[in-house]
Amino acid sequence: MSVAFLFPGQGAQHVGMAQDLCRSHGEAAACFEQAEAITGLPLRRLCFEGPEDELARTDISQPAIFTMSMAVLRVVEAMRGEAVAADVVAGLSLGEYTALCAAGAISFETGVDLVARRGRYMQEAAEATDGGMLCLLGADEDVAEAVCRKASPAGRIQPANFNCPGQIVLSGETAACRKAAEAAQECGASGVVELKVAGAFHSPLMQPAADRLAEALAAADIRPPAVQVLSNVTGEPHDRDGDAIRRRLLEQLTHPVLWQRNCEYLLGAGVGTFLEMGPGRVLAGLMRRIDRRTRVTSLNDLASVEAYANG
Repeated sequence: MSVAFLFPGQGAQHVGMAQDLCRSHGEAAACFEQAEAITGLPLRRLCFEGPEDELARTDISQPAIFTMSMAVLRVVEAMRGEAVAADVVAGLSLGEYTALCAAGAISFETGVDLVARRGRYMQEAAEATDGGMLCLLGADEDVAEAVCRKASPAGRIQPANFNCPGQIVLSGETAACRKAAEAAQECGASGVVELKVAGAFHSPLMQPAADRLAEALAAADIRPPAVQVLSNVTGEPHDRDGDAIRRRLLEQLTHPVLWQRNCEYLLGAGVGTFLEMGPGRVLAGLMRRIDRRTRVTSLNDLASVEAYANG
């Protein structure tokens, strides 16, 4: 059966993550040392000790999650004494960069630099605008579009994440988000949850971040990936051309993340083994809601990584 690696996005972070891996495996510690040298961020202290609110900042959590996810992969490879092969890789939002790194399209050094810049530019764009996000429960695409139409007189708003059946995230200006929360049940949603995020991610309010990231991506060395890497923007594999990958990564900042479509592509391609590498079990939970028969193995701490690596 074919194998897919899945890499989590922002929100999966938690205080204490990667500490046991770094204490027990030099490969994990080396990832964090290298990431700190490149970004200038105290990632080990924040991951191991917190505080939670600082770790959750967009400019911190993105390089932290990328680094832990790659540390998990490096420890598994070291324990097995060989590169761990996947047939296809995918990542949620910032996890798409981790997927590209795992597929050899970008180096670790390039990846951690890009996600640190991405997180910083998104944080700054969020602070410069009045935006937010909310999750519609029990909603399909038609319901989400109806809610956005109802709320649009109050400001810009659009779907930002199609995560799984019954869970669609909207993103936009704060006044429009408030109006959407009021209109959600009238339009057919069963409920709404306001998300604790810095701003309106995956919406046009992130265009300033995309404009700044474009320069960094233009200078980045992006090679043809060794295996398929799924695009959040299209739901299907990236083209192998570096410029095409750059365009999709920029579009991802202002366009919806089609994670459910990514997962459905993997299921349709006959993937039988799913490995979630990084903090938390968010992607395993989303997959269960997409296909209850599918099991995802989450490699998110020392015990789970060593259990998998030992067979």
